[in-house]
Amino acid sequence: QVQLVESGGGLVQPGGSLRLSCAASGRTFSRYHMGWFRQAPGKEREFVAAITWRSTIIGYADSVKGRFTISRDNAKNTVYLQMNALKPEDTAVYYCTADPTPSTVVAGTSQYWGQGTQVTVSS
Repeated sequence: QVQLVESGGGLVQPGGSLRLSCAASGRTFSRYHMGWFRQAPGKEREFVAAITWRSTIIGYADSVKGRFTISRDNAKNTVYLQMNALKPEDTAVYYCTADPTPSTVVAGTSQYWGQGTQVTVSS
């Protein structure tokens, strides 16, 4: 079992930055591949970024490349999403996800999900 808790969301002006954190429970966190998804009002949930258990970047959505950075600290059981140059279209609930299979993480069919954290980009 893996439990995920996101934090770090909030209201930020366009061009600003936020760092999301996802704290995981369980002693096997270091063996899970991790990802971030987001869901804006009225839209389907979409892939943002993913990272392997060895901290190899699996990939980013085209819409966030060059602005967002995913990372993890296995000693702290935490995965991060550094978001820079934020745009109003980045407004969404951001979810953390975990799975033993990287393709499953990217597909959004992971077994484990957090409750989400709201990010609002507005002036």
